[in-house]
Amino acid sequence: MALIIKSMTTIKPKIFIAAHYLEIGGAEISLIGLLQSIDYNRYNVDLFLYRHTGELIALIPKEVNLLPEIPAYTQFECPLKHTLFSSFWRIGLARLKTKWQYHQFSKTHECPDGNAYFQFLAENVTPLLPSLDYLGEYDLAINFIGMMNIIRDKVKAKKKITWIHTDYSNISVFPEMELPVWDSFDQIVSISEASANTFIQVFPTLKDKITVIENILSQTFVRSRAEIGNVDDMSTKKGEICLLSIGRFCTAKNYDNLPFILKCIRDKGIDAKWYIIGYGSDENLVRQKIAEAGMQEHVIILGKKENPYPYIKACDIYVQPSRYEGKSVTVREAQMLYKPVVVTNYPTASSQIQDCKDGVIVPLNNEECAKDLAEFILDKQKQEYIIEYLKAHDYGNVGEVEKIYEIIEEKITNKL
Repeated sequence: MALIIKSMTTIKPKIFIAAHYLEIGGAEISLIGLLQSIDYNRYNVDLFLYRHTGELIALIPKEVNLLPEIPAYTQFECPLKHTLFSSFWRIGLARLKTKWQYHQFSKTHECPDGNAYFQFLAENVTPLLPSLDYLGEYDLAINFIGMMNIIRDKVKAKKKITWIHTDYSNISVFPEMELPVWDSFDQIVSISEASANTFIQVFPTLKDKITVIENILSQTFVRSRAEIGNVDDMSTKKGEICLLSIGRFCTAKNYDNLPFILKCIRDKGIDAKWYIIGYGSDENLVRQKIAEAGMQEHVIILGKKENPYPYIKACDIYVQPSRYEGKSVTVREAQMLYKPVVVTNYPTASSQIQDCKDGVIVPLNNEECAKDLAEFILDKQKQEYIIEYLKAHDYGNVGEVEKIYEIIEEKITNKL
C-alpha cells in the first residue's frame, strides 16, 4: 500500500498548452516567459503549435515536449489557393465560407480589426481537424494564443482555461457566437484588470470565470538578452533623439499615424528619428503614410528582430502609440531596461503606466500626441526622474506562474 501511495505522489500533472506559432509578438513573448518560469520538477508540459514557425521557437525550454506539427492544423494560414488544391480542400472551402460570412457580417457591424473573422474561421474549420484525444487526458489544457474551439473540441483535459490578450472595448466581436465557446472553459485568464473589465462589459455572464494572471516576464532574461548583438542599423547622429516602437503592423498599433506625429514633432525644431521593429499586414499602408508625410529619412522600419532588447537599450525613449492594448509586453520590457516610456491614452493605458512616475501617457489624437511627446523629449529632468524611479522598482513578475499552479492543484484537490 505504501508503495502504491508513493508511486501516485510521484506522478506529475500534465499540462497542454496551445498556440498558433512563435513569431515575434507580445503574446508570444509572454508565452515564452511562462514556459521559462514553470517548475518542471512539478509538471510535465506538452506544447502544441499549429505551425512550427517563428524566431522564438529557439527559446522554448528543453524540458518542454514540443508536439509534432499536424499538417491539417497548418492550413489556417497557408495560402488559400494552396489549401484548395491540396488534400485539405475541405478546409479551403470552409475558409471560403468564412470569407463570405465575415463579408456579410461586416455590412452591419463595424470591423476595423477583423477580429470577428477568426471566430467564424474557428467555427467552420475546427470540425474538419483531427482529434488530439490520442495524446491522452491532461490535468490542464491552456489555449494561450489561437482558436478556442480547438481546445474545447479536440483536447481531453480535466480543466480547460483560455487567455484574453486584448482590450475588448475596441475590437469587433460576435457575442452570440463567441459566448458559448468562452463559457465552455473552466476559467478565463486576463492579462490585466483593465482588460478583464472590458471583457466583462461584452460578456457580463462570464464575470465569475475571470481571473487575472499578468504576462510573465523575467528581468534577468530581458537584461541579459539586451547585452547580446549590435544595433548598427539604428544609427543616429549626435544630438538626434532616437524613438523606438515595437509591434505588429496592424490596426491596434496605430503605426499608420506615426509618420504624421513625427512630422509635427520635427516641425517644432526637434531633431528626432523614429524606428519601428515589427512586421504585419499593414506594413504597406505604413510605408505609404511615411511617403505622404515626407518622413522617409526619419521613420525607419527595421523589420523583424529575433532579439529586440539591444534596440530598446539603445533608444532614448520607447513609445507605444497604440489605439488599444491588453497590457503591452514591450512597455514593461522597456521599463526593465530603464527607458523612459511614452504611451498613448488607450483605454487600458493607466493600468500599466503611472503617469509621470514610471512613464508618460499622452493623448491619442495626433496633434495633441505630437505636442505632449515633443514636450517630454525636451524635458530631460522628467526623463531622469522616470529613469531613477524605474531603477528603484522591480518590473519582473515570474511569481505569476504560481497562480497557474493554484488552478491545477485546485482541480486535483477537487478530484480527491
